[in-house]
Amino acid sequence: MDFWPEFLASSWGKEFVAGGFGGIAGIMAGYPLDSIRVRQQSSASGSAISILRNVARAEGPFALYRGMGAPLPLLLFRCTKLVKIHLLRGKQAVLITQQVFLQNAMVFQIYAILSRGFDPSTSSTEPPSYKGAALGGFGAGAIQSLMLSPIELIKIRLQLQTRAQNNHTERGPLSVAKNILKAEGFRGIYRGLTITALRDAPSHGFYFWTYEFMREKLHPGCRKSGEESFDTMLVAGGLAGVASWVCCYPLDVIKTRLQAQTAASRKYDGIVDCFRKSVEQDGFSVLWRGLGTAVSRAFVVNGAIFTAYETALRIFFSNNGNSDSNTNQEALHTDSAV
Repeated sequence: MDFWPEFLASSWGKEFVAGGFGGIAGIMAGYPLDSIRVRQQSSASGSAISILRNVARAEGPFALYRGMGAPLPLLLFRCTKLVKIHLLRGKQAVLITQQVFLQNAMVFQIYAILSRGFDPSTSSTEPPSYKGAALGGFGAGAIQSLMLSPIELIKIRLQLQTRAQNNHTERGPLSVAKNILKAEGFRGIYRGLTITALRDAPSHGFYFWTYEFMREKLHPGCRKSGEESFDTMLVAGGLAGVASWVCCYPLDVIKTRLQAQTAASRKYDGIVDCFRKSVEQDGFSVLWRGLGTAVSRAFVVNGAIFTAYETALRIFFSNNGNSDSNTNQEALHTDSAV
């Protein structure tokens, strides 16, 4: 009964919940662009505009939200019941996001811990160093891939479905997960884990380092004071998202192609084979297909994520105004650096 008040009274609790709200803001802002990116990466050709036009005409605009409720974390962490947001698609209500909430909450919390652990020379009253930010992000990305890989697999399968397939085969995330487990076993649900980790570890290192660097450049001194403007949060968060995608985008293309194939439509035998066949068939440009869509989405999504995250932290700490000021100030230094 008293778990949540006590949890939110702690610095870790505030970081966890604020990270969850950031994730919700991000996915609501950019999911349609993510669906277009996946279709670009898995197809032989097609611009973002033509894909958008074709999907909207053939399947309706809400088809771009297909896969938004990928439910593995819901199944694994049902007891948390953190978020219940529903998106209506026809007669179907899609539960969005415990996955979004938990994934981002975990990433921000892990980052907050590792960024200090990798650079213990930094005082607890100071924000993490740039070295700590990069290494903490690297570690957080690697760890989160264990949770994210099955979710991405299910999401990609749903995003690539046509209306006819959706009506006659896999109607939602649970159906996709059951079919994968039935046809390929537990190993099938983790297809793409290696490439997901190879993508997410360096991309999250760039992500958090870029955010910390850019917010300080845009608003000198804000890493210590935590008083940057919303414009600073949006721009720094957006640029962090862009940097994280550009540094790892070819790996993301390979990941999408590996996870899009089913047991019945297997084309690639692994990461190297997928890379070789993709380049042989479509040239090296295939490794950057959909980058414009991904970068546009990344700026919008990550600007929203960091703005929501920092705003939530400020609200949590302002509501703790009667607590000891020194304790709050120390926690704020830690949180505002994430």
